[in-house]
Amino acid sequence: MDQIGVETPKSPWGSVAPAAPACSLTEVMSEQLANQLTEEDSAFPILADPAADLLLSEDVSDTTSDLMLAKMLQLQFDHEFDDQLRREEKKFNGDSKVSISFENYRMVHPYEDCDSSEDEVDWQDTRDDPYKADKPQTTPRKGFSGKGKNITTKHDAEICGRKNTARMDNFAPEVHVGDGLGMDLKLSNQVFNSLKQHCYSEQRRSARLHEKKEHSTAEQAVDPRTRLLMYKMVNAGVLENINGCISTGKESVVFHADGGSLEEQPVPSEVVLKVFKTTLNEFKNRDRYIKDDYRFIDRFSKLNPRKIIRLWAEKEMHNLTRMKKAEIPCPEVVLLKKHILVMSFIGKDHIPAPKLKDVKLGSEDMKNAFYQVLHMMQQMYQECNLVHADLSEYNMLWHEGKVWLIDVSQSIEPRHPHALEFLFRDCRNVSTFFQKRGVSEAMSVYELFNTVSGMNIPIPPDEDEAEFIAEIMAYEKRNEDHVQRRGKKTFPVSSEDGDPPLIPDSDD
Repeated sequence: MDQIGVETPKSPWGSVAPAAPACSLTEVMSEQLANQLTEEDSAFPILADPAADLLLSEDVSDTTSDLMLAKMLQLQFDHEFDDQLRREEKKFNGDSKVSISFENYRMVHPYEDCDSSEDEVDWQDTRDDPYKADKPQTTPRKGFSGKGKNITTKHDAEICGRKNTARMDNFAPEVHVGDGLGMDLKLSNQVFNSLKQHCYSEQRRSARLHEKKEHSTAEQAVDPRTRLLMYKMVNAGVLENINGCISTGKESVVFHADGGSLEEQPVPSEVVLKVFKTTLNEFKNRDRYIKDDYRFIDRFSKLNPRKIIRLWAEKEMHNLTRMKKAEIPCPEVVLLKKHILVMSFIGKDHIPAPKLKDVKLGSEDMKNAFYQVLHMMQQMYQECNLVHADLSEYNMLWHEGKVWLIDVSQSIEPRHPHALEFLFRDCRNVSTFFQKRGVSEAMSVYELFNTVSGMNIPIPPDEDEAEFIAEIMAYEKRNEDHVQRRGKKTFPVSSEDGDPPLIPDSDD
């Protein structure tokens, strides 16, 4: 800039291309105001700041320099900005032990000789942290330190408390211990042991949840291993695609799929995947259906609980194969892979056939349904050498004017120790259902049992069910003693059933 009688200093920022007529700072600010600012600046305290040192080293009385004025104004702005930050810190923090700091945003270093209450330095700006945890003192090998009244042993409450607080850092990452590690906390042994026990309990619970998530099949979802098996079937061309879940039960989840081909043999256009649940709690009360079955008794004792679930799927495959040979309306088995059983779909156009309990039938159709069920029960017992053991209106479907039987994984042979008890329960369910539907031809439970089994157990005069069951149990007891005298024999299932293909468990 040009000024009368004053030489213009060279700009420290280099030469600037003239763009517009520049105006002098002194034209905006009078000389009197510049002098006033200079006098006020002389009353500032000494600052530990490079910019302040530069100003003090120069001639402060010379206010005719634009560079000097700019530095003075910038320094004044920095101080006002820092004061504002300190006020904001005080407003946010208040009396809280956990506070925030704007130290990184300050322009100059805080000065300590200021008498203003607004410029007090917070404790975060110093190296003395009153809440910093002291390091646990180590006890000498002799077990105590100090002498006389000042003796301190390793059992001192304060020392043990600090040690327990430091040991909390060794807890599992998923157990949150809070911010107590940064404070001088002293945990008693009782509190620390409770926290430690809780940590171990949480770890075990987390492990159980992870195991259940990774290795179990839930209501309408499958675990990663089961999902991989299903993908392999699609990639191998056995299935075209899997459409979704159509039914859930106590022991399995059923999915609908479009069939492909199996070793150049066509697969039905619509099939179902019966995925047996791999949660062990579903089978704790159902092992009696298989552990006394002479077809699997040897294998049952040698398998772990999870592989028994595969045996359950294999058992249903064998039972369905027997029923199909006797021409009983039931699903046709396509293949078995571990705990996934692929069968033909009973229904049409992705719509499953309704259960017998849900279908609305006329009196003539309902009477025909009763005789069909009676005939199928006789066939199962006399030709297939099987007892359904869970027969009810929930496991019978109505499709194309016929009754179809499903869910035969629990079916057993008549020589099973509890076979007649299960048969009597089936007869009770069937007789009760058809009598409620108004079928006058429906037999009583006692007549139906004798008709299906071919026995002639006398019916009690007052139709006492307990007395009739006692006669059945006595007959089973005599039969069991007879079998034990002859010796238990395991009959191979593959030779008499003509089983469908099993995909080898190559990835076990």
